[in-house]
Amino acid sequence: MGISRIKLTLYILITLSVLFTDTTFARTHYHKKQNRNHNQKGSNNGGERGSETPTIDPPPPSPENGTVPSDPADPTNPTEPNSGPCVFDVRSYGAVGDGSTDDKEAFQSAWKAACAVESAVLLVPSDGNFMITATTFSGPCQPGLVFQIDGVLQPPGGPDCWPETDSKQQWLLFNQVEALTVKGSGTIEGNGEDWWNLPCKPHKGPHGSTLSGPCDSPALLRFFLSCKLTLKDLRIENSPKFHVKFDNCEGVHIEGLSINSPALSPNTDGIHIENTKSVGIYNSKISNGDDCISIGTGCSDVDIENVTCGPSHGISIGSLGVHNSQACVANITVRNTVIRHSDNGVRIKTWQGGTGSVTGLTFDTIYMEDVRNCIIIDQYYCLSKSCMNQSTAVYVSDVVYNNIRGTYDVRSPPIHFACSDSMPCTNITMSEVELLPFEGELVDDLFCWNAYGVQQTLTIPPITCLQDGEPEAVVERASFGC
Repeated sequence: MGISRIKLTLYILITLSVLFTDTTFARTHYHKKQNRNHNQKGSNNGGERGSETPTIDPPPPSPENGTVPSDPADPTNPTEPNSGPCVFDVRSYGAVGDGSTDDKEAFQSAWKAACAVESAVLLVPSDGNFMITATTFSGPCQPGLVFQIDGVLQPPGGPDCWPETDSKQQWLLFNQVEALTVKGSGTIEGNGEDWWNLPCKPHKGPHGSTLSGPCDSPALLRFFLSCKLTLKDLRIENSPKFHVKFDNCEGVHIEGLSINSPALSPNTDGIHIENTKSVGIYNSKISNGDDCISIGTGCSDVDIENVTCGPSHGISIGSLGVHNSQACVANITVRNTVIRHSDNGVRIKTWQGGTGSVTGLTFDTIYMEDVRNCIIIDQYYCLSKSCMNQSTAVYVSDVVYNNIRGTYDVRSPPIHFACSDSMPCTNITMSEVELLPFEGELVDDLFCWNAYGVQQTLTIPPITCLQDGEPEAVVERASFGC
């Protein structure tokens, strides 16, 4: 019985081995089988299932062989959720970056490609000095576009190099864009010296006068009819005229800018805004030859904080109401700011003959060092001695000066309120204002004219000319049209 069982076991093992070998051969033979129906067009056109050649899906291509997000050949190629933004390097579009070749066409091509992709980055790389002539970057674009400037970006070197066909009003214009960020670790160099030396500029003639000659000069960066804008971390210097200008925009965030031009460079406002709402300007340093920050008509809800100005002409509201125009400015706050070695500190300036109103201004916690005209309201602003007295003016009201301290240049009184005969300034509040001479003796002849308000604490130097209460007749604000 034992031998029979052993034989039976060996028989079963041999049988199983043969069956397994046959199955393996059959599977191999199936993969090698040829299509015997020569009239079939193949599996791509739906031949009989039994006659198809089985295929194995190829593995996905590796990143080295596929299109990567920065490849300009296919900018619309979708990326994985965590693969990062699409980067459009201007060098990939032909930019040279040698400081003399006009790379305008390459920048425009890169912009067009990046504009079509959500959350794209137009990259100005750090290893180049890119010169481009006057250029307009127009939207609308896909949201989240970043203009990343890590190298040097500059215009031609002065008016003699400026193409005749290019606008002399601005160099880079961003037009009708939404949710755009312009940032980077690089520099925008304005090459403004030859523009400043044009004969029409204020410092060219005797005693700061002007001479006859061409006067148009371009603003360096201009944003027009745009919203949800961010400008941050850039160095911007030596602009021919305004360094940064916002017209008819809404929702602007500015942070970490460094703006520099010489103290005698004319009309080189650091940041200028007009007809623009909801603006924040933070943590920036500005030294230039005109207003550090200037706020024109049509601006409201502007917040300025942790800004250092100087040398400059200070922070200005205006000028407003020129050529009998209407001007409306409301809800401006300046806080935690330093102003050094400047012609003005915080200033409101309007022309006679204008209409409209300036209301809801707060200047809080501001340190001044060697500043002329630390606090000034001037409703008789004029660029020459030929301005005639007029009966209308932009109404100025609800202005708070709180915790204004530091030193002033004794050549001018530190506080100057010159309000219109027909339209007095009202509801001015003074609190914790302490200004001492930078050198020399204390000035005690502060100037007030037709200015009404209250001193919540003693002002140094004392301001006795501020009138209590309100004037007998105050026009209803609704009549100003703001």
